Amino acid sequence: MSRTDATASVLIVDDNVEFQASVAELAALAHCSVTRASTLGEARRAARDGPFDLLVLDLDLPDGSGLDLLDEVDLATIGEIAIVTGHPSVDSAIRAVRLPIVDYLVKPLAPDALGKLFERARLHARSQQPGGVEYSGMIGTGTRMAEIFDRIERVARHEMTVFIHGESGTGKELVARAVHERSGREGPFIAVNCGAIATELLSSQLFGHERGAFTGASQSHAGFFERARGGTLLLDEITEMPASLQVYLLRVLESRTLTRVGGTREVPVDVRVIAATNRDPAAAVASGDLRGDLYYRLADFPIALPPLRDRPEDVAPLAQRFLDRLNERYGTRRFLTTEATRQLAARRWPGNVRELRHVVQRAYVLASDDAIQIQAEPAGQRAETDAAGTMTFRVGMTFDEIEREVLLKTLAHHGNNKRQAARTLGVTAKTVYNRLLRYRSLGLVGDEQVGSEEDDED
Repeated sequence: MSRTDATASVLIVDDNVEFQASVAELAALAHCSVTRASTLGEARRAARDGPFDLLVLDLDLPDGSGLDLLDEVDLATIGEIAIVTGHPSVDSAIRAVRLPIVDYLVKPLAPDALGKLFERARLHARSQQPGGVEYSGMIGTGTRMAEIFDRIERVARHEMTVFIHGESGTGKELVARAVHERSGREGPFIAVNCGAIATELLSSQLFGHERGAFTGASQSHAGFFERARGGTLLLDEITEMPASLQVYLLRVLESRTLTRVGGTREVPVDVRVIAATNRDPAAAVASGDLRGDLYYRLADFPIALPPLRDRPEDVAPLAQRFLDRLNERYGTRRFLTTEATRQLAARRWPGNVRELRHVVQRAYVLASDDAIQIQAEPAGQRAETDAAGTMTFRVGMTFDEIEREVLLKTLAHHGNNKRQAARTLGVTAKTVYNRLLRYRSLGLVGDEQVGSEEDDED
């Protein structure tokens, strides 16, 4: 049986014909293909025709113990093993739990227990489908991400700057790390959020300073450019860098040297620079937030990341990956139900992959059993994602409703970045955050939109 089959493949090994038939019927209803075996010999032959996403194995067979089968097959070809027996014993239980990926179940089996097994089998089958690609921690199953991976491979070993553009939460730092990993550069990868460092400190942090350069500079300090020597420096939120520093950055890129704050000595720069922003670069240049000459120098090789809503085929694989990590970390075996997967696919994900990760994490924590449920998307968030750039007003709206419409649409336009939305609206980020807290208390927005006061990193 090939892994390219659309449905999960289940091998049922049991000499009880009625039990075998009932399990096979439930498996078929769960959209699983079934292979049956009544003896150890039949099971051996069937296992050779695998792989299987689930093996349901009886212990007491006419020609031996079901556990003997596990000593003879390649366990890597089986997604999950469920031992079933009507005569449990301490010895068999101990032997079973020493094997990987094994459930030990006692007959009669409850239908919901079998349902969970089949659900996990389908998820395992889906994870084995061809076309799913993991690349430096990123997952892409369609042409959009395949093109991104190809661009990373092409540019990685060329000594040119890369400019990454994408909405908040699309994985810009992951792309930058992938470029560094494949560049062959032996120095470190250092990421700097230009919008998270106070303006008066950014110059010192980037380019370093000499002792006595300013009050409190009791000793010389190497900046990020020097600390990233031989490696890669990611300048995230490049549009948040003050214009005066943009001029100096351009000179550093052109001359490959820098002068520390308060210093006179030129220091050679051996750094691969990658810049990133969640804003439209052309709009940032037009508004004066990004110097045109610096942009064209940084954008030797641009990479535009698609939002998650434009790659819906990746929602389920990404969600499963986040859940796999949680299961591995906490020693659990929780799974996403079919309805949960449907709920995830129906969302628009204004917060992109970061929002998806937070939703899966929250659902994991709130789960009362192994079956992960996903709550419906908050109504306020659904409204915010429809025609994000268009304001919808009607006669009779209150000022509060108009304010909420403007704020949520502005946030959507800026990828839920509160600092940038505040700048556009002419208010403080604190004001935006307080409004979101109030909207959440009214049930109008979800936790993903509220985030925290500092949750503006890309």
